[in-house]
Amino acid sequence: MPKMKTSKTAAKRFKTTGTGRIRRAKQMNQHKFYEKTSTQRRRARGDSDVHSTDLPKIKRLLAER
Repeated sequence: MPKMKTSKTAAKRFKTTGTGRIRRAKQMNQHKFYEKTSTQRRRARGDSDVHSTDLPKIKRLLAER
């Protein structure tokens, strides 16, 4: 059976923590900050967990089991 290949685009967008959780960057955090309120900018900081319904698809893209 051949090895599973990692999707390089997914590898750049998702990171696995030491405990095995998959994290992603939040949306709305690229440009046009002058049009966003300070609350929107604050909530867009940091990473968040991938939703449980998306986990099987993301793990397949990252070649995890």
